[in-house]
Amino acid sequence: MKKKILIAGESWIKHISHIKGFDIFTSCEYETGVKWIKEALEEGGFEVVHMPGHEVYDNFPFSSDELAAYNAIVLSDIGANSLQLSTATFSMGKARPDRCKSIEDYVYQGGAFAMIGGYLSFSGIDGKARYGATAIGDILPVTIQSGDDRVECPEGTAPKVQEPGHPIMKGLSNWPHFLGFNRTICRNEAGTQLLATIGNRGDPFIAVREYGKGRTGIFASDAAPHWGPVEFLEWPGYKVFWTQFFNWLTRV
Repeated sequence: MKKKILIAGESWIKHISHIKGFDIFTSCEYETGVKWIKEALEEGGFEVVHMPGHEVYDNFPFSSDELAAYNAIVLSDIGANSLQLSTATFSMGKARPDRCKSIEDYVYQGGAFAMIGGYLSFSGIDGKARYGATAIGDILPVTIQSGDDRVECPEGTAPKVQEPGHPIMKGLSNWPHFLGFNRTICRNEAGTQLLATIGNRGDPFIAVREYGKGRTGIFASDAAPHWGPVEFLEWPGYKVFWTQFFNWLTRV
């Protein structure tokens, strides 16, 4: 039976204003950035379920028991508000479980969790992702800083592998450059491993942690544009990396 991964986020809606002389009109576009990692994991033998951002606040599982239907949970470019608020809570004033805490419980009981970078991951743009103030901030292999944690690298910056013998990193060399990442601080405690760094300060790029009976991991940049450039998407190691990353998290 294939292991099942739930990826939440990696979608966005654009509301565009078109100004033509005296007149103005608006249009909307819906886009997703999940296809590259989804295809990579499916080729690696996983079943992937994608839940776009506009569905998360009402449809993401509320309890650790519901989350246990998946072998791994991934949050990619979607903020904590979408997990802590639902229509029932925000619009009707009803109490509902904190799904950040549910993810912590799920991992502690043996689940796997990963956060992938982006403008609404970790702390995020203007600090709006806010995960450092949630239970998810407690289970990651890194600590999340407050405020805007983005590091833009339009000139490109390549990661440096620190643990080439780790099962996640085996056989991966000549990493391409990235155009940005979320800045975090690696935990200095047993069960945490820093596998790769990025940037001139050696910030965490790939890190993993044993938490309770489960495992967590971070990838501090984007799995798709814009931080993940074409060179990354077409890199021969792209599919290998994501397969090995989730194989380790799910104890294959």
